[in-house]
Amino acid sequence: MAIQFTAHEVKVDLKEKRRLKTFLKDLFADEGQGLKDLHYVFCSDAYLLEINKQFLQHDTYTDIVTFEMGEDPDVTEGEIYISIDRVKENAQKFHVSVNQELHRVIFHGALHLCGFRDKSKTESTLMRKKEDEYLVKYFGSLE
Repeated sequence: MAIQFTAHEVKVDLKEKRRLKTFLKDLFADEGQGLKDLHYVFCSDAYLLEINKQFLQHDTYTDIVTFEMGEDPDVTEGEIYISIDRVKENAQKFHVSVNQELHRVIFHGALHLCGFRDKSKTESTLMRKKEDEYLVKYFGSLE
């Protein structure tokens, strides 16, 4: 099982990577989802916009795009692309630290790979609740 973090043409200050990897493995276990490989790519708005256009036919900026790459629905092999530009902007918008917003989005992508969706209001409410739950578990409280 491997979890990787890569920065593509951006700087990202991701502290305690080893602890975060362990926490993510536990998140998948807690949600009853197997985990084989997970690759996070931190990138710019422009890079993620191109991915959004090319693979999802969406011509909009977004903070995250998540891809399940494996064939077994019970074992995740995924790639998660996160726009650092969006993370920074959303941190300001929601009056939270960039670190907290970055981790929210990291957990958000993992939750998508565990089967959580956020298209409807009910789904979005549950997703936000799960994000908050994992932020509190990771940081001890919400900042």
